[in-house]
Amino acid sequence: MLPPAFPDYLRQHPCILGEGAVVERLRRQPTTPLDPDLVNSAFVYDPAKRYALAAIYRQYVQAGLTHDLPLLLSTPTWRANAERIAAAGLSHRTVNADNVRLLQDLRADTGAYAAKVVIGGLIGCRGDAYRPEEALTAQAARDFHGWQAGQLAAAGVDFLLGITLPALTEATGLAAAMAATGRPFMISFVVRPAGTLLDGTPLKEAIDALDAATHPQPTAYLINCTHPALARAALVHPTNSSPRVRQRIIGLLANTAALSPEALEGQVDVIAGDPANFAESLWDLHRELGLKVLGGCCGTDDRHIRCLAARLASP
Repeated sequence: MLPPAFPDYLRQHPCILGEGAVVERLRRQPTTPLDPDLVNSAFVYDPAKRYALAAIYRQYVQAGLTHDLPLLLSTPTWRANAERIAAAGLSHRTVNADNVRLLQDLRADTGAYAAKVVIGGLIGCRGDAYRPEEALTAQAARDFHGWQAGQLAAAGVDFLLGITLPALTEATGLAAAMAATGRPFMISFVVRPAGTLLDGTPLKEAIDALDAATHPQPTAYLINCTHPALARAALVHPTNSSPRVRQRIIGLLANTAALSPEALEGQVDVIAGDPANFAESLWDLHRELGLKVLGGCCGTDDRHIRCLAARLASP
C-alpha cells in the first residue's frame, strides 16, 4: 500500500517525522569515503557502501515505525545532477532512479506501514550551499536542474525537494524546473535569525516572490540546516517574516549546533547535542508555530530521531 497524494498526505497528518543526517554521518565513517563529485549518490553501486547507506535509512524508518508516525524520507541524490554524474563517469547509469528504488525497496519492506512513508526526490544547488554568491540565476537554474528534476519525477518519487538553498535566484529557477515535472514539490532554505535567506532576502519577500513566479506553486516550504532557536528567531522576526511566511513554512530539519553556516562549515568534529533537548526544542516549535514536518540535519543521528519520534508520539 502506498501513501496518498503528497498534498493530501500533508493535510491528513498534523505531525510528520523527518529523517536525520545521512551525508554527515557517512562522512565521519572511515569505511564510507564520500565521492568528490557525487558525494553519496554512487553508494548504490558498491555493496558495502550501499549497505551502510541503507542501514542509516533503516534506523530512521524504525524510529517512525516504532511510534507509528508518518515519515518523510529523501533520496541520497543531493549532488546527482547531470554535470556531476558526467564528471564521475557514470553517465551510463540511471543514478537518480537507482537511488529512488533503494528507498522504495526499504519502504516496501515495512508492510502496511509503507502507507505512512513518503519519498522525496532531493535536489541541491549547483554550488556551495553556504555561499549565496555562487547561486545560479533563475534561468540558468531552471536549465541546469531541469534534467535531474525530470529523472526523479519519472522514477516515481512522491514529491520533489529542493534543499539547503542559500539564495532566491537559484531557488526560483529550481522551483520552475520542479513545477514543470507536474510533481508536487517543496523548497527548503537555510535562514539567518534576522529572518532572511543567506543572500539577505527577507523571508516574506522570498516566499511571495516564489509563489508569484512558480506555476503551480510549491506545495509548501521548509527550513533546513538551521538550529531550532535560529529558525524560531527567523520565523517570528517582526520585519522580515510575516503571518504568510509562518503559514507557508511547515517544517524544520534542524541542526544540533546553534552556529551560523560559516561557523558550522569550519567544524572538524560533529556537535551532536543532547537528543532529548533536540526533541523538546522541535516539539516547542510544533506547539508554538504549528511546524508539522520535524527532523534533523547536521549533527543528528538515530538517537536524535528516536527521541524526536517518542516526543511527537506523546500526548
